[in-house]
Amino acid sequence: MFLVDNILLAPFNSLIWVFKEVHKVAQQEIDGEADNIAHALSELYMQLEVGDLTDEQFAAEEKVLLDRLDEIWERDQGTADATEQMDESEGAEP
Repeated sequence: MFLVDNILLAPFNSLIWVFKEVHKVAQQEIDGEADNIAHALSELYMQLEVGDLTDEQFAAEEKVLLDRLDEIWERDQGTADATEQMDESEGAEP
């Protein structure tokens, strides 16, 4: 009986595996994006110290980068909250 169940559920299990892999790759890209923004911010500060940027240019570019970083953190927080809610709802069932 279990062999028949495994055969019938194989396409669904494969599909779930594919979705998990896509999610993992997307999460890695999001993490990489945050690192890239942090690197861009450090370069921006260096350009300000060297004098390549005026205070106004620096403030405008810094705002754009910080807004993007905030969006990433909010997405991460939303994902973490959703995961916690799913864990709590699974634990509530007998």
